[in-house]
Amino acid sequence: MQHLTDIYLGIDVGSVSTNVVAIDSTGNVLSSVYTRTRGQPIQAIQRGLAECAEQLFLLGPPDSFNVRGVGTTGSARQLASVVAGADVVKNEITAHAVAASHFIPDVSTIIEIGGQDSKIIILRGGIVSDFAMNTVCAAGTGSFLDQQASRLGMAIEDFGPIALKSKNPVRIAGRCTVFAESDMIHKQQMGHAIEDILAGLCEAIVRNYLNNVGRGKDIQPPLVFQGGVAANVGVRAAFEKALGMKVTVPEHFAVMGALGAALLAAEEREHTDKPSAFLGFQATEFNYEARSFECDHCPNTCEIVEILREGSVVARWGSRCLRWEVRTS
Repeated sequence: MQHLTDIYLGIDVGSVSTNVVAIDSTGNVLSSVYTRTRGQPIQAIQRGLAECAEQLFLLGPPDSFNVRGVGTTGSARQLASVVAGADVVKNEITAHAVAASHFIPDVSTIIEIGGQDSKIIILRGGIVSDFAMNTVCAAGTGSFLDQQASRLGMAIEDFGPIALKSKNPVRIAGRCTVFAESDMIHKQQMGHAIEDILAGLCEAIVRNYLNNVGRGKDIQPPLVFQGGVAANVGVRAAFEKALGMKVTVPEHFAVMGALGAALLAAEEREHTDKPSAFLGFQATEFNYEARSFECDHCPNTCEIVEILREGSVVARWGSRCLRWEVRTS
């Protein structure tokens, strides 16, 4: 009889990236997928699941894996739970905290900067005691750094290493993306070296983060830096300089939300023999459609979102009174 490997999937769908992670029952990462959402979350989820399956099946035949549970998180977590079939749906704060604590059990502060937003999570004794998010302005997020790297004609991977070469960082206005970009252009026209400008931008990003997202927060070590921007060694160095403490970047920093969702699914499904709600990797082949309409039953005029699979409605949400709510497997 063939031995089955129990695995758990985590799916994190954000505005910029969609991440899928598969772990085994001990929390080891078997598959990790980072893909761009590109404004099409359903297709991104399906693409991420397909890539995850490809990676898994390099480790063993398809029938050797048993998906025991699936967790979803991120801004499109409800949509992901319908497309893939999820057992657990959790917010990003919980997912990131669980993932960070898995690798650094005594973590006290989590800095997370993604493609379009950033957040800070304060933990005490392994429990989230405080948090804050910045979803209004993209200053200092991954998309802003991508834009600046592109404008300067360099790969984003080179941004951090070049910034570390700076001996005299210039001061860049980092409170707003528009001001930061104009200030960078002004500094270039004044003849400042590119590494000094990039280092100045890294420091501006950190200054903006600490003055807004981290304002009034009790930032203590151990400190973990995760999210796509954690790949930038220049920003990491700027955080260490500003805070005067070591900043740890975990191995799977770019997919920690998905990893946390997978760990939460494993915890939820640990003591049950019920089959998972997972629709199977064949969900990548289903035809999904999203549409919406306004309910005129009362003055609230709620916008109702409905998801169709192969032409049949499988989920609806958006009504305050739950009049239209539908959720099927």
